Amino acid sequence: MRLSWCFFKVIVSLFFVVAIFTHDSYGQSYGLGFYSHEVVQDKRTSLDLSPEKTLCFKDNFEISFDLTFYPNRAIYFGYIIRIIENDHRNIDLVYNAQATKNHFNLIVGDKLTKTAFDIDPKILFSQWNKLSIKFDYDHNKIVFSSGSNTFIENNIQLKKNSCYKILFGVNNYKQFQTTDVPPMKLRDIRISQNGLLKYNWPLNEEHGQAAHELYLQSDGVVTNPLWITAQHHDWQPAQTILINGAASVAFDPKNEQVYVVGSDSTYRYTVGNSQWSTLPYSSGKLILNQGNQSVFNPYDNNLYNFYLFLSKRFIAKYNITTHAWDKKFEAGDVSDFWHLNKSISTIDTSLYLFGGYGHLVYKNNVQQYHFNSHIWENVVLKGDFFMPRYLAALGATQKGDTVYILGGYGNSSGQQILNPKNMYDMLRFTVKDKTFKKMFTLKESDEDFALANSLVIDAHSNSYYGLIFPQHKYNSTLQLIHGSLTKPAYTLVGNSIPYNFHDTHSFADLYYCEASKKFIAVTLLRSENNQTKINIYTLLSPPYGSGPKTLAARAANYWYSIAFIILITLMGLFVIVKRRKKTASLLSTSVANAGTPSPAAPVSAEINKVKIFNGEEQYKNSIFLFGDLQVFDAEGVDITKYFTPLIKELFLVILLYSIKRGRGLSSEKLNEILWYDKDAKSARNNRSVNIAKLKNLLDKLGYCSLSKNTGYWKIDIDYNHIYVDYHNYLNIVRDKDLLDIERIKLLSAITQRGNFLLNNEYEWLDSFKSEISNEVIDTYLHYAHSLDAAHNAELLIEIAGYIFYFDPVNEEATVLKCKALSLLGKHSLAKNTFENFIKEYKTIYGEDFKKDFHAILE
Repeated sequence: MRLSWCFFKVIVSLFFVVAIFTHDSYGQSYGLGFYSHEVVQDKRTSLDLSPEKTLCFKDNFEISFDLTFYPNRAIYFGYIIRIIENDHRNIDLVYNAQATKNHFNLIVGDKLTKTAFDIDPKILFSQWNKLSIKFDYDHNKIVFSSGSNTFIENNIQLKKNSCYKILFGVNNYKQFQTTDVPPMKLRDIRISQNGLLKYNWPLNEEHGQAAHELYLQSDGVVTNPLWITAQHHDWQPAQTILINGAASVAFDPKNEQVYVVGSDSTYRYTVGNSQWSTLPYSSGKLILNQGNQSVFNPYDNNLYNFYLFLSKRFIAKYNITTHAWDKKFEAGDVSDFWHLNKSISTIDTSLYLFGGYGHLVYKNNVQQYHFNSHIWENVVLKGDFFMPRYLAALGATQKGDTVYILGGYGNSSGQQILNPKNMYDMLRFTVKDKTFKKMFTLKESDEDFALANSLVIDAHSNSYYGLIFPQHKYNSTLQLIHGSLTKPAYTLVGNSIPYNFHDTHSFADLYYCEASKKFIAVTLLRSENNQTKINIYTLLSPPYGSGPKTLAARAANYWYSIAFIILITLMGLFVIVKRRKKTASLLSTSVANAGTPSPAAPVSAEINKVKIFNGEEQYKNSIFLFGDLQVFDAEGVDITKYFTPLIKELFLVILLYSIKRGRGLSSEKLNEILWYDKDAKSARNNRSVNIAKLKNLLDKLGYCSLSKNTGYWKIDIDYNHIYVDYHNYLNIVRDKDLLDIERIKLLSAITQRGNFLLNNEYEWLDSFKSEISNEVIDTYLHYAHSLDAAHNAELLIEIAGYIFYFDPVNEEATVLKCKALSLLGKHSLAKNTFENFIKEYKTIYGEDFKKDFHAILE
């Protein structure tokens, strides 16, 4: 990131101060995970901090990083870090679980050193541990630190000005290749020289193969990354399998195992080691009636399967050791209690079943099964009315003495013919007195939703997690929500999960693993040939974006709030300074002619997702965001004038969040941005009216539509038929390894229209504008640094001009231009360039530039 160097240093320093206070507060919410021996060699993870070069140090330097291990893996062996000195000697930290003690070992060359130690497994597998390696040139030694332990290796023959390759995990570098890596996680890699921080790789990315470095933009490269932040936001597919029979699922929270009951086997997925087991029945196939469900009783550690009719109730127990059921399964009618909810109570050792649906009737029965006496009974209810329903979600306290039921679908009569509807009430049921109490009703959303079968109750924050989905369509999606148990407020967290909902053919559930800190989502879809497709997904806790009421520690929120306020203040000052700067375009004529967006249109070809245009036809189906906003319809007509100020802002906020964030934004976020001064009803009405107007305008483009299929408002665009300069810009800057002269020309053709949304000023837009300015400058500098200055002096002058268009007093661009002019023998022009720079610098910053002309040329 590059605002200007001064602002950059202030902001980075601020966040490092905050990081000191928050280092332990967010646990494992970011970092890089390493695929290890659970996958083949080609799929294991590597991190190269200097992929195209080596890192050289003339003075003492120190490498530090945070380390933790994944639990419950079969093999713990491999290279944590390999440091290669001058392509000649390796210095390694290796972990070997087979050793009787001192599992961590420092190796120099092909010899073990005296540095050997352990980290308490309870700590190693549950929290971050700081390790550091100091190269002391002055005293010819390496100092290794782990917690309070320090080890010194003397007489290492270190040489000043040595250059190093620094590799984590597996690598294929020359003769130093390795394929062994322990199942580990890393974060906050730092390198300091003489006590001053020089490099920092936080490893807080969500996607991609770049590990961004904060200080000098010396980005590392990751192969087969397992980004931890993404695992808190993106549901990870864990298992997909097709099994025989009308399957059902259950969860063992103690051992963190998902059980799937099929007609010929029970299947078990162990979350800790991602192991899938098949347990064939010893007594032959089961007859699984449609509508059966399963439940794991954590108090007797047994798995149960049951199904209910109005005239008959059946339950059987599964012996996990012998793989046999204690009763014979007999064919019966289709269940009268589809999608019922279930809970087990310790205070009376009973299974409670709530509601359900069957034969065109919604149920509000509460049924109780006593595990000790094997007796069924109907519960006589007290308190508030429990409306007949199915597709509700249920969560219970740890002992099962209090049950919470949220939402569902049904009506007061129970008769499907009499106008059923979605419900959004939260009910509390207390086992002791068999009493229902209505707690609150959620506000209705723009799209009706039902819920997966279970809620996860977080007693510490008095909140719940659940999965919602629109039940009126087959190609549906499950969305995790986080809400309060005491008031009608909830937020969407994480991304969505695909879910094919076919009423009684489908089922979904949600579980939580306390030890692994993971949510588990399971979907089932039964086909007409009586096979069931099972999908299992995992999401690390706390879910990304869940706010202060999560299972995460909350202490960091205070410091991040302070940091955020200071950051916004600095950004505001930066914007003011920027507006005072003179804008000057030094783009070359050849680049200007390559793609100037006049009303001339694109005949497009695609090279690595970057579109190239000529100007032979009128623009059709095009959206320009750089410079003044312009929108051309399918006929090439400029329809920008039809966008009223409100519809324009509505269009821009949804479009930018759709392109940049990938999923759009929620109705609540829209209300917060555009209708913050309206009450909920008025905001909803205003939103509906303006959404309809925007849809009509977008219809004029073709291949562009406004949708809310995922629960977020999103503009879907077919980029094969619609040109959006911002989308093209992102494809250019996203992968800097693909940069070449043609892409640089394309980038300048986009940006020469003017700054991003030049005449539009919205508070929410500032972060987009700032990020784009920084990214444009970074892209040009990245390409410039890859060139041989002696053979590309004129091109470097052009690139400096592109940078000055965004930052007329950019120090690095000034150095590039002055050096290039000097190489061409244009010394007076170089001198004039520098003098103009220092004058502008003093005008803006109120202080003299610290270097002279000769210093920047060295």
